[in-house]
Amino acid sequence: MKANVTENNATSPKRNKKLSTLNGYSRKLGALEIITWIALILYLTPFYLMFINSFKTRREIFENTTGLPSVWNFSNYLDAMERMHMSSAFINSIIITVVSVLFIILFSSMASWALVRNESRASKIIFYVFIAAMVVPFQAVMLPLVKWMGILGIDSINFSMLGTHYGLIFMYIGFGSSMSIFLYHGVIKGIPKEIEEAAIIDGCSKWKVYTKVILPLLKPTTVTVAVLNGIWIWNDFLLPFLTVNGKINTIPLAMNNFFGAFSKQWELAMAALILAVIPIIIFYFFVQRQIIAGIVQGSIK
Repeated sequence: MKANVTENNATSPKRNKKLSTLNGYSRKLGALEIITWIALILYLTPFYLMFINSFKTRREIFENTTGLPSVWNFSNYLDAMERMHMSSAFINSIIITVVSVLFIILFSSMASWALVRNESRASKIIFYVFIAAMVVPFQAVMLPLVKWMGILGIDSINFSMLGTHYGLIFMYIGFGSSMSIFLYHGVIKGIPKEIEEAAIIDGCSKWKVYTKVILPLLKPTTVTVAVLNGIWIWNDFLLPFLTVNGKINTIPLAMNNFFGAFSKQWELAMAALILAVIPIIIFYFFVQRQIIAGIVQGSIK
């Protein structure tokens, strides 16, 4: 009997310590959950305001900004699509975004593979240059960029880098490659070199090693690269505004038509914003798990 009492007295401090640890952990989780809910509300509030105001008249937007519309007016969407020339703007945005993302994936994954496997000082320097380019804002280079893109054009064959799809795609590839190479580089470093050597022994060429071995292993990171660059290119306004000279109409440029110097058509702008974000939201919901997996995979290797 005395032995049992002594044993219980000895173990009670340990139990109390475990309980206090669990209580502290629970309090931290509760505080983190509250912070998460606050952040979620702050993040979703602009989308809520954008959605409900897309069905209102301009007068009702100013009189009742946060409340539900008295009449759900779907004509705003039809008017916005007509004013934006939605079909041409959508097609141009799709072409520029898809082609740019495909070339960014191709060039960045191949460049990262070459930089990882070529263990020389030059490869390290090139990689550090790409990393350094990530912190250079577009605003710092936009004027020299526009000037040099104009110089690269060849008038004799009617080839211009400004005001064309391929010129804009070329610039997006340049700006999107740095971050993509950074993500791919960390993942490829974790791929055993013996896998590639075994494929070469089996008769695979370098191209087949890349397409049949390396690229499938990079699938989560590729999805991450595709989404991050796709969202950026789809929503980008400044680069097309400076370079297309009114010759190409993308969705961000088309939405700019609702914001004049003396009047702003908020009801049409809200409807246009809803139409613009729907493709990105749908795409994100399908690949959200791969995005998180790709970011984690690229950061811990």
